[in-house]
Amino acid sequence: MKARSQRSMWASRGLLALVAFTLLGAERPPGLGDVTEIRTWSYPDYTRVVVELSRGIALEEDPTVRLPADESASRPERLYIDLPEIWVGRRYADGVPVGDGLLQGVRLGQNTKRTSRLVVDLERYDSHRMFTLRSPDRVVIDIYGEARKKAEADSSVKKGGQSGTSRLSAQSRSMKTVVIDPGHGGKDPGAVGIGNVHEKDINLKLGLLLAERLRSRSFNVVMTRSDDSFIDLETRTAIAESAKGDIFVSIHVNASENKRLRGIEIYYLDEEHERHNVEVAARENGVRPEDVDALQQTLARLRVAEASKLSQSLAQYVHRDLTEGLTQTYGRVSDLGVKKGPFYVLFMSSMPAILVETGFLTNPKDAKLLSSKRYLDVMAAQIASGLGHYRNRDGQRVSRTGERAHASRSRL
Repeated sequence: MKARSQRSMWASRGLLALVAFTLLGAERPPGLGDVTEIRTWSYPDYTRVVVELSRGIALEEDPTVRLPADESASRPERLYIDLPEIWVGRRYADGVPVGDGLLQGVRLGQNTKRTSRLVVDLERYDSHRMFTLRSPDRVVIDIYGEARKKAEADSSVKKGGQSGTSRLSAQSRSMKTVVIDPGHGGKDPGAVGIGNVHEKDINLKLGLLLAERLRSRSFNVVMTRSDDSFIDLETRTAIAESAKGDIFVSIHVNASENKRLRGIEIYYLDEEHERHNVEVAARENGVRPEDVDALQQTLARLRVAEASKLSQSLAQYVHRDLTEGLTQTYGRVSDLGVKKGPFYVLFMSSMPAILVETGFLTNPKDAKLLSSKRYLDVMAAQIASGLGHYRNRDGQRVSRTGERAHASRSRL
């Protein structure tokens, strides 16, 4: 009953200011974009809000404003962000109730003739991050709540300790839970290779084998999908965040118009890139290559330095064990190395994350190997070994095998 009354109170307050222009009969200026949909994902300590737009918008480096609760006006603590050149009118005049313990709801209305305002009413807040995506254009806000709850409990015990501490950094998290993300699925086949083999099927087979290997090493395992279902990128990474994942491994298979091109390559998140990396990222992100440049700006705003360094180390451990293990079993493998790349599925996760391209379905040798369960099982065992070495990395040194010059790479 309390939750219902809070929702009702939330839905009725504060909307007059947001829709002032429409109530006064203001006409829509020409050339503005629209809000096409609002989506939310709710978990006990994490909520994602996505506002899909009909066009891209230019935002400042840190456009989100946090306002304290105003008890006299019955307004909760809230975040707001202005969306320039967007018209919402009165479409969302009733708001979007959430009521999941972190968020009361989301409000969206016309702030000026050429600017809409997105307001997120909070119940339990620790930290948040905001970024934009393309194809389709959308604004994403991730809100975290657990760390504050724990800090407040610690504060009450210690009497004077500070509350509201930020979410644990990637560096300080223990390595217990691995999120395995078999790319594509369902209506999205991914790359289609020789013999009409679909990438989504190879990804799932390897993902399930990897899960078995990791559980035998006492890892907790979370799968973004465990069957042939379509899961969009927003949901995949929301699953990872809600599961409090410590490592994110996205599994894919490559493709190329050059049928001779083959080999394994592992990517980690970085704003720097090479032409080939952009082409791969564009395919996996589902965008045009020219849209990847917009992602570089987002990466810079998110300041990915910490996650990038940890992800680089993770990629090197997995790369070393994977290539060495496959070489011992199958002879020298074609190795394309460790690379940097701007992948949506990596930067939408706050944990160290890598994307493994296991070979080329368009190459006869790779396609034959990837169709073998034994080969996939060996590959799963070696990826699991690399993750184990990364978990126990203190005091160890990993060779920079994946950083060697392209000219020295094996193409066997």
